[in-house]
Amino acid sequence: MNTTPHCSKCQTEMEVGYLMDRAHHHTRAPATWVEGEPVKSYWTGTNISGKEQLEVNTYRCPKCGYLESYTR
Repeated sequence: MNTTPHCSKCQTEMEVGYLMDRAHHHTRAPATWVEGEPVKSYWTGTNISGKEQLEVNTYRCPKCGYLESYTR
């Protein structure tokens, strides 16, 4: 995003951040959007091969706590 969004609930300028996912052996990474429905995999938990994946940016309103997430 080129501009910082304003909260749709109280119109305050939001601050950028991210939601953290915990992966194998408790490694940490920003949340990722994956196209389509989840497909279970015995070995990896969820099969994401061949699917578009985008990092998720999340904005938080410092006044009311509302969260809004976007991808590029």
